Amino acid sequence: NYLLEVTIGGAVDEETGMVVNLYDVKQVLEHVLLEFDHKNLNLDTPYFKEVIPTTENIAHVLWRILSDHPEIGQIEKITLYEDEDLYAEITTADVAGPRRSATLTRRYQFSSGHQLHAPRLSAAANASVFGTCASPDGHGHDYLLEVAVHGDIDRDTGMVTDLAALERTVRDTVIARFDGRDLNRDALLKSQPPTGENLARAIWRLLVNEVSRGRLASIRLTEGRDQYFEYRDAEERQEVGK
Repeated sequence: NYLLEVTIGGAVDEETGMVVNLYDVKQVLEHVLLEFDHKNLNLDTPYFKEVIPTTENIAHVLWRILSDHPEIGQIEKITLYEDEDLYAEITTADVAGPRRSATLTRRYQFSSGHQLHAPRLSAAANASVFGTCASPDGHGHDYLLEVAVHGDIDRDTGMVTDLAALERTVRDTVIARFDGRDLNRDALLKSQPPTGENLARAIWRLLVNEVSRGRLASIRLTEGRDQYFEYRDAEERQEVGK
């Protein structure tokens, strides 16, 4: 059951107060998606006779079709969810180059405990900075981890990266290391507060040189309903590779 998100950008119309009339967008989307809904994409549509209908390729096909409808405005991004834990995203930069590219994001979950404590701060200063999170008793979180890989879509596989290899890498390198563990005792975090920021950066460093195809684009770590941390740094990738 695919979920499609279309992001449209532009100037706000002074009379309507809108970038685009959402009713018009909805009408176009419903018309376009009729060709795909409840269909065998390989057999019932003309787009995948010689192209594998991966989520990345489907997103590019939808971009191309929707671009023929100027009445909906300027498309800036298309996000296509294959399920709630796997989605492909393409932007104007991904369709403008000589080769089609995309960003594939996979979600994972793990649970860890920690105490937020800065070794160089006094007990009073730690309590002031971290509040109840500085309690020696510690606390835990059910983390949601999003690993995003960007790259060209392989002509043979229709994929940005080897998803099976990515699954193994994240499970073996990140989930097995942090799930059910005390973050304060981890070698990457024991000399600094195991905050969401530091944990996201530690995960980046564990994965940045382990992606078999494509490049690691970002790490997003959701700590709770209202808070997440995102790490993306091209320079970090170069430094870690040395």
